Amino acid sequence: MEQKSETLVDHQIINQSLEKSMSYDEYRQLTAKLAADGLSTGSVQNDNLSNYTALNERRMKRLDKTIKIVPEIASKIEGVDRKITWLVLTESWCGDAAQTLPVMNKIVNLNSNISLRLVLRDDNMELMERFLTNGAMAIPKLIALDDASGEIIGEWGSRPTIARKMVQEQKEKVGEFTPEFIEELQQWYNKDKGQNTIQDLLPLLFLE
Repeated sequence: MEQKSETLVDHQIINQSLEKSMSYDEYRQLTAKLAADGLSTGSVQNDNLSNYTALNERRMKRLDKTIKIVPEIASKIEGVDRKITWLVLTESWCGDAAQTLPVMNKIVNLNSNISLRLVLRDDNMELMERFLTNGAMAIPKLIALDDASGEIIGEWGSRPTIARKMVQEQKEKVGEFTPEFIEELQQWYNKDKGQNTIQDLLPLLFLE
């Protein structure tokens, strides 16, 4: 009975977030305006967050043009015949979101059965608290939903597997993000060109 009750609450929270969610294009319009105005998403505003937002806007603009999905994987994505929604928690200042949201968008654009809806973490804390990553409110956080049943069919976040391993090793060895490590992680993202993220997300389309 308790399991059913928790599931019902999860569905209610998810549906409430979906109702106020935005498309990727709407999110990109929002981040572009915030970057132009020197602002960021969220109630807290400071120079760091606005600078990250501006940097992420430039990154997403570039990635929107350069992310490629190889033909054999694209063909599999095009064959998905089940309606699926990816609901993603994000914020404009999040560097990992800027690196991975364009990848998600490229995937869903290949098949009208797959939709991408975005919500801001700080405006959807109930949802965030239900989908923590190792106890942390890490973003981006993707929740995969079956449209017909509303069933939660998977989660992903907040970094691609290789980047996640790099971060874990850095924490174990050093305990903090040094400027050198941040540069190393950025270089990895640049070299990977979204391919690790694509491989991570395929199982959420029943392609594993």
